Amino acid sequence: MKFACAVLMTAAALPALCQTSSKLQTKLDLQAKAMEDKVIEWRRHFHQYPELSNQETKTAAFVAEHLKSLGLKVQTGVAKTGVVALLETGNSGPVIALRADMDALPVTERNSLPFASKEKATYNGQETGVMHACGHDSHISILMAVAEILSKNKSELKGTIKFIFQPAEEGAPVGEEGGAGLMVKEGVLENPKVDVVFGLHIQSLAPVGAITYRPAGMMAASDWFMIKVKGKQAHGAVPWMSVDPIVVSAQIITGLQTIISRQTELTKEAAVITVGRIQAGIRENIIPEEATFAGTIRTLDTGMQDKIHEKIKLTATKIAESAGATAEVSIERKTPVTYNDPALTAKMLPSLKRAAGEKNVVEIHAVTGAEDFAFYQQKIPGLFFFVGAVPANIDPAKAPSHHTPDFMIDERGFITGLKAMLDVTTDYMFMKK
Repeated sequence: MKFACAVLMTAAALPALCQTSSKLQTKLDLQAKAMEDKVIEWRRHFHQYPELSNQETKTAAFVAEHLKSLGLKVQTGVAKTGVVALLETGNSGPVIALRADMDALPVTERNSLPFASKEKATYNGQETGVMHACGHDSHISILMAVAEILSKNKSELKGTIKFIFQPAEEGAPVGEEGGAGLMVKEGVLENPKVDVVFGLHIQSLAPVGAITYRPAGMMAASDWFMIKVKGKQAHGAVPWMSVDPIVVSAQIITGLQTIISRQTELTKEAAVITVGRIQAGIRENIIPEEATFAGTIRTLDTGMQDKIHEKIKLTATKIAESAGATAEVSIERKTPVTYNDPALTAKMLPSLKRAAGEKNVVEIHAVTGAEDFAFYQQKIPGLFFFVGAVPANIDPAKAPSHHTPDFMIDERGFITGLKAMLDVTTDYMFMKK
């Protein structure tokens, strides 16, 4: 079968890109528009019934049933609850992976949506609500639609498409493995060997219809730390008889911020240290023997990352020592930098612009959020981008951020994500080598 390029490239455009034929492209656009309502319906279902990391059993079953109905080769139980499907076109071409994450967060939803989550769970020993407070419900739904549309047009495509529905992007439960790292470990990029991977993330702080991206380092590495301060217990009425681990912890937490504000070269790259959890004591009038606090470190440069780790250990242990206490510091490297291959990003930029419109595709500064999509990018070239979906009635500057009870997205943004995934996939498969 001959695959022609109907669009002539300008001298400024990359000569390697042979775009999808205009006839096929028009058909894909029409099919995407026709599936918009279905994508929204799926998203509302997933939103109403969210599941935490490594527990996405009902979500995975729903996804697998749909993929099987399309006649795809479907594998379940990948990296615990993941689903992987293959679309083999029968025509020679690249192996392209498309990824969506499936897990929700331990967040209690706080809005009046008719499909708001009422689910409950136990997380780190605490009862909590469960909510798709980061938009993974939309990612699943968009990729399900991409799979359906590409399956309908199988005979006109090239190569093989691997659909990856991944669990535990937010991080596996304590003591468990999970997420993209485990999927890679279990061979998701092999059999057949994947050439390139694409992924997207809905963005509640960007306008509907916008796509934002960045070549090279786009999202930060994420490390988690825990510091255990041990002092001496005493009655709260006689603090001089204690070595107060709560006071020492407070001093360490303040000291950690000076690592960023006074010891880190922020003109080079951004960096963040955040304490998100503190546990100490059992009674108001007892100074406890021990206090524990934990948080996250975000960096975009490996040299800075190593230096910050060293500074955290030094700051915590020396402040504790000065008070007669001890501090045990543990740091776990969780997620690498999300690194968009610069050459691939440049080649696929025309595809993003076609999906969203020239003016709606914007290069951004790196962000300090993290994404375990980075594990795929460590092995093969990958492109990850954001799709805008701030609700029309909300000022983007005041929109609730991801991971909060009031998180909200505008479902009109889904069509842009759907078209973008279709465009980067089909354009790449027709790319001249």
